Amino acid sequence: MGKLYDSLDEELIGFIGRQHMFFVATAPLAGDGFVNLSPKGHDTLRVLGPRTLGYLDFAGSGVETIAHARENGRIVVLFCAFEGPPRILRIHGRAEAFEPSDPRFAALREHFGPPRPGERAILRIEATRIATSCGYGVPLYEFVEERTQLADWAEHKGPEGMREYMEKKNATSLDGLPGLDFGKSG
Repeated sequence: MGKLYDSLDEELIGFIGRQHMFFVATAPLAGDGFVNLSPKGHDTLRVLGPRTLGYLDFAGSGVETIAHARENGRIVVLFCAFEGPPRILRIHGRAEAFEPSDPRFAALREHFGPPRPGERAILRIEATRIATSCGYGVPLYEFVEERTQLADWAEHKGPEGMREYMEKKNATSLDGLPGLDFGKSG
């Protein structure tokens, strides 16, 4: 059923590459804080090394993942096989968020192809635990296509509109933790 791995081998990397979506979960240190679980898609995840992942993060109505990564770094990335044989892959680790103003952003950004509207950060994850489980309870779904609304919305707002939106919606988390810093600390 389940298996622990020391690193991401070719078979796991292939499994990751076939998934159209993944989930990230984080939580603040405060016991009464909000746990966050976010679905991700749009071909935004890259395997950067045998124990390292990165994903391109886009502007949204909240900034929980970035805020939690900055506060404590704890994260889990989950992949489910919605097509083919059942499987779940969980990668627990430590996350760091890099905004475009961070000098390390550009080197990470090279892994993701052409720029896309609404980009706000890259999260780099160093795995501390890699494990699979059966996935027998995950239903089968057929992938149709990616939604276009996120890119359309960001394109319509334009760079200045996106910055204004993120300054309003992404400066702090639901728990009041610092989110995006817009280059202020760098």
